Amino acid sequence: MLKVAIVIWIIGGATLAGMLVIAVLAVPSLSEQAMQWIPRAVAGGFVLAMPISFLVARKIAGPSLR
Repeated sequence: MLKVAIVIWIIGGATLAGMLVIAVLAVPSLSEQAMQWIPRAVAGGFVLAMPISFLVARKIAGPSLR
């Protein structure tokens, strides 16, 4: 299950980070300070993807464990 969670985390983290970077660039007040907000958005996306990937991996591995 851990290997599946890591693969999902890599894909999900990149997706969430990209979504947050686009959100930073789309908001004018945040895009003025993009050099500060983009690294925070990327880090936040990868951190937020960790628990989500474990939940998805548990759902995927659930039927095979029974």
